[in-house]
Amino acid sequence: EAPAVAAANDTYGDQVTFVGMAGKDDLSAVKGFLGGNGVNRFTHTLDGDGSLWAAFGIGSQPAVAFINDDGTIDVRQGAISEDELAERIEELIAT
Repeated sequence: EAPAVAAANDTYGDQVTFVGMAGKDDLSAVKGFLGGNGVNRFTHTLDGDGSLWAAFGIGSQPAVAFINDDGTIDVRQGAISEDELAERIEELIAT
């Protein structure tokens, strides 16, 4: 999903905020992933102990959390296609 997320950030980054949350990994591995997949163009956080993931109800990667302006959170667990990601972002922008 990383290339799809990077492309979505390029398209929608001026309308929505993208934040990556790497979990249960070490910083050097995360830095390598970010640079190699084009997702280094937006903010990331390292959730080394998995507590942030747990707060969102995420058990494993891949997962995407869509957070609306009113604070509503919808977690999409599992792989997401570029088309589905764009559709969900369009829905957020419309609300």
